[in-house]
Parts: sequence; C-alpha cells; structure tokens
Amino acid sequence: MIDVESRPWGEQVAVDDPAYRAQLAYLFDRSALYREKLAAAGFPDARAAGGLADIAQLPLTEKQELRATCTPDNPIGAHLCAAPKELVRIYSTSGTTGTPSYIPLTADDLDNWVTVSARSYAASGVSPGQRIVSTYNAGPFAAGAVLAAFERLGLCHIPVGTGTTERLVRAIELLRPEAAALTPSNAAYVVEWAAERDVDLPASSVERVLVAGEPGGGEPAFRARLEEGWRARVTEAMGIGDIGVSLWGECAEQQGMHFAARGFVHVELIAPDTGEALEIADGATGELVLTHLRHRAAPLLRFRTRDHVELWTSPCACGRTSPRLRCIGRTDDMLIVRGVNVFPSAVREVVGEFAPEVSGHILVRPRTPGVKQEPPLPVSVELASGRAADPALAHAIRERVREVLVVQTAVDLVPWGSLGRSEYKSRLVERSRGSLSDDRSPRDPYE
Repeated sequence: MIDVESRPWGEQVAVDDPAYRAQLAYLFDRSALYREKLAAAGFPDARAAGGLADIAQLPLTEKQELRATCTPDNPIGAHLCAAPKELVRIYSTSGTTGTPSYIPLTADDLDNWVTVSARSYAASGVSPGQRIVSTYNAGPFAAGAVLAAFERLGLCHIPVGTGTTERLVRAIELLRPEAAALTPSNAAYVVEWAAERDVDLPASSVERVLVAGEPGGGEPAFRARLEEGWRARVTEAMGIGDIGVSLWGECAEQQGMHFAARGFVHVELIAPDTGEALEIADGATGELVLTHLRHRAAPLLRFRTRDHVELWTSPCACGRTSPRLRCIGRTDDMLIVRGVNVFPSAVREVVGEFAPEVSGHILVRPRTPGVKQEPPLPVSVELASGRAADPALAHAIRERVREVLVVQTAVDLVPWGSLGRSEYKSRLVERSRGSLSDDRSPRDPYE
C-alpha cells in the first residue's frame, strides 16, 4: 500500500480542490460541450463554477449526451479537448447499440490509468515476481490498459484472451501462475468446465482469482461458489471505460472495493431518480457519479455511471482509508415491479442461498417491454446437476425473494445446463434491445 491510500479520507476534498479548479478551467478553455453546457446552467466561467464543495450545483453528464455530439468530422464527440497530435491511444466500446463510442487518451492520461489500475489490483495481495494469467480482451477495448498495470506491479503476465478455456487451463497447469484475472462469469464457467472434464482445478497453483468486468464477484453466495471451485481467494475490481479502466479494487479483507483513483477522480453518490447528491456515508446506496481531476483528452464532469452501488466508510483492517463499494447492479438492467426497484444481480444473490440444490444461474424474463413490470416477475432458476424440480424448492425461493427484495416472482425451475454459459460475461435478463428505453442503452463498463 502506498502513502496516499492511507491519507484520512476527510482531507481528500481539500487536497483535490486545486486540481479540480484547474480541470474546470481546462474544460472552459477546450471543451465546446462543457463551455456551452455550463454557461446554459448559469456558470459562464470556471470561477463561477466554484470548487469541489460546489460541484453538486453543476449539471450531470449522460452517456447519451456525449454520443449525440458525435459527427463524421468528430466521431469522439464535443467533449474532446486534446489536439490530434496529443493523443497516443483511442479505445472503443463494442458498439452493441450502434456505432462504437471512442475513448481517447494522451500519454499522461494513459499513464494515470495504469497508475490507478495498478493500485486497484495491488490491493488484492499480488506481489512482484508472481505470475498472473488473464483472459481480458486486449484488442480495441479499454480493458487492455489493465495489462500494463500488471507489468507496473512487477508481475509476470500470461495473457490467453477470451473464449479459450482449454488454453487457460493448460497455461495454469504448465506455467503455474499464482493469480488469475477474468470476469466473474468466466471464472464460474471455468469451474464447471474443469469439473465436467475431471480437471482438479482446486489443486492448481492459483491462490488468488481477481474478477472484474461485471457485477457478481462480491455477492457472498457467488463468491463462495468461486472460492470453492478454485480453492482460492476471490477479490473484485471495477472500472468505467469512459473514466478509468480500473478504479476500485478489493483487498484481502473482502469488505468491498477500495477507491484506487483518489487524486485522479472525484466520487459522488446521487439518488438515481432525482439526481440529488447523497452523503457518502457508511451503508449509503445510490448511483455512482465520477469526475476527472487530471484528464487531458476528453475529461468528464459529473458523469453518470448508471452503476447502483452500496458504500462503506468504516475503517478497513488493511489500512486503506478510501470509501469501499460493491456494485448492486446496472440501472440498465433494473426493473420496477409495483414501485420496487429490482436488480437481477440481487435476485441471483438470493437464489444463490439455495445451493447446492441450485446451480446459481438465473434468467429474469420480463413479460412486457420496458422497465415497469407487473408481478409476478418470471425468473428461471437452474437446478444443480442431478437435481429434480421440486415445487417446495420453487416456493421457498419465491418466498425468500419476496422477503429480501419485496417483490413477487414466478419461479420456474429448469434443468441443469439449460441456461446459457459465457466465457466472458453473462446476461441476467432476457429481453430484446427494443424493450429498453432510449436513455437506458446497455453499456459494457469494462470495455
């Protein structure tokens, strides 16, 4: 752990305020989007916008808002601040909802990304000289920047890529890495793949499994299943491609992911429905909002991540003083059933309590397009291998979901293997793209 990570969190705003004011001045000077956006909101210059203590008065930034400014002449968008000659890397998203979004970086931006990512992964306990095998996509996607963080940490990196489970397991057997980095869905898939082929994964050299790219790694039941299948400690990390590739990382205490980007990014919590700023306090929940402090290429101000999180500010035994969080779910996937917000990942967490009768795989199947649904909400729950459907089990799951999440469900127990597996990321909701409202396009947070 480095000194900055043990600084009292109460001092962080004062330390970051000068950088924030300089970032605002840079936006007014170079960003057509923010110059117009802030002027329209009554802030004609950086001085009028104030400091970090006043940030909640400024307007939020939406992903769709950035996309709307893209043109053939400027495919990145009007938030681009750097000249072409200043850019050293341009990542892209997958473009599942249309044209890919582009994420430009200057040399300093890229170095800052790697610095922060290295902090987030160092929290897991990996140490210089160890080997780490990864399955992250390193092509056009921002996750590729994580790979440089492994080098920054002094690790020997063994990249095998996505969709090559046999190659991954073979590399583990022959090269004996102490750590593996992959998505939670991929980690679970490898456990099943190995069991079906009588591969003794728990006896492997892997001592730590570092998961990122989607919610799930911090769910107690899901984490327990991974730790049993790998016989390794599981910690998670999280990033937002538009802001930074890996911003949060969990330590060995496994009590939430520490904020690793202090000094580079400012954190806020808002009420998702109203946008009202919420206090960052122990046990607080809301939507994560992030602001760049030292970014050059395309800085973002009060960017809505659409990640619904729970925060903790209580002391951690590791000595890091930043807030910790766990992602409850993506608001892109959230459904509203009779006024109750339902995150599919939360349903999966409750269902996971019924292991070993169930496999842990679920699929929410909304009956109608859109976010609002009438009860009962259909949920397919996959049985464990060799288990038969039992009405009493379906009833118990239904009652437990109602008790914990305050929502009525129609639980359909389906045979082992009938719900899809993924060697990258799993979808928990089965609905067409057309059922999403315009401002809730799905996003891959780790691309």
